[in-house]
Order: sequence, then structure tokens, then C-alpha cells
Amino acid sequence: MFFIILLSVLFLIPSGESHNTRKWGKTGHRIVGEVAAHYLTPKAQKAVNRVLGHESMAIASIWMDQIRSNPKYDYTHDWHWVTIPEGMTYAETEKNPNGDIIWAIQTIIDDLKSGELPSKKEERKLKMLIHLVGDIHQPLHVGTGKDMGGNRTYVAWFGESSNMHRVWDSDMIDFTKLSYTEYSAAINHPAKKQIKKWQNATVLDWAYEAMKLRDEVYDLPDRRLGYEYQYKHHDLLNRQLLKGGVRLAGVLNEIYG
Repeated sequence: MFFIILLSVLFLIPSGESHNTRKWGKTGHRIVGEVAAHYLTPKAQKAVNRVLGHESMAIASIWMDQIRSNPKYDYTHDWHWVTIPEGMTYAETEKNPNGDIIWAIQTIIDDLKSGELPSKKEERKLKMLIHLVGDIHQPLHVGTGKDMGGNRTYVAWFGESSNMHRVWDSDMIDFTKLSYTEYSAAINHPAKKQIKKWQNATVLDWAYEAMKLRDEVYDLPDRRLGYEYQYKHHDLLNRQLLKGGVRLAGVLNEIYG
């Protein structure tokens, strides 16, 4: 009876969220940035240090969250996600006039490759790229168009109200009680063949990978999530975080190497 009442309350609460309001949580983004730092070429590392100064990629990774309250950056709000319904390709979708995560990543890469950006603009673009490469590896940032990337699929996480997007952003990561450095050290053991394969994939490939994961992510025996869901999906979660870091390094090596 308690759970029925709880679910009734959850479904009455308006989400107040859209795809762009939640991303990997701070720890998730920092994990991606920390992993990436291990795979930069010396030349790329030197360039990143030049652009970011004393700020690490792990710390710079959450800059796009920190600027959300600044109207100056409202134009970036829709860059964190893309909608590709089941059975459709990205080319077949109606494009967001404000841009989407695939367009944004590809555009920022081109801008950084040009080598013509003023220093402050280059810094902003690099921080955006670090963040968005992390975002696209969170499977629910490639949405179906039905539930705002999981924000409207309400669940109970260990008895607390949540939603599927939040579960993948932060609930499962925070459950481990690891810092971003501890978490990174625990998962950062890819094989050389994996690194090569992951870095050879395109941005569009990353999005289609996320699409293929959606059935697994939404495989819910009921809306009470806890130990079983965490155990069942922690390998997938860790693989996506690791892929994000390895691929971010690959992109930066291509830009600056």
C-alpha cells in the first residue's frame, strides 16, 4: 500500500525538467575528464594545459553546468541532448533549430581545429567539448521523444523519488560513495584494442550506440529500483564513463596532436 501511495505522489509531481536540465552528475563528468587525461599525447596535453591553465579537465568538465543560470549562455541549453525516435536515423529527424548534441560536438571540434579562436573563446569551446562528450555517453541524452530523456519516467531509487534520467546521471554513481579519482582508477583499465576501436568511432556512432542501449536502460521489472538494478547495470555504466574519457582524449589528440 505504501508503494502504491508513493507512486501516486511521484506521478503527480511535475518534472519541471527537460533534457537540458540534467546531465552526468558532477562526479560522472569529472570521471570522464580524469580518464581522458591518461590518454592524451604529449602535444595534446601541452595544448590543453595552455588553454585551461592550472585547471584540470576533470574540474573544467562541469563548467557548462555552472553557466546554466547565466542568460549569456542560453543559446547552449539544447546542446546537451538529441531526440532520435526508434526506427529513425539522425538524418531523418526534424532538427532542433537551436542545435543538438551531435551538431554541437561536431561544430566545436571544427572550430577548435581551425586554430583561429581567440584564447578566451578557445577556452570556452574546449570546456564545452569536454562536457558534451561526457553527456552523449549517458544513454538517455539520445532520447526517444517520449519522456524527455527519462525525466518523465518516475521511479523510486532505494525508496526515494527519482526518475530514470537522474538514476543514470548520478544515483548509480553516487551509490558507490567513490570520489571521481577513486572511481576513475577503478574502471580505467581498457585493452589497447578497445581504445583503438572506441576512438575510431564517429560522433554519430556514439549516438547510435546510446540508442541501442535504451532498451536495456528501460528494462524495468517495476518502478522500485535498488540493488538489483544497480548490480545489473553497473558494468554498462562503467563502460560508458570509460568510453567517454577514452574518446574525449582521442578527439583532443586529433585536434591538438
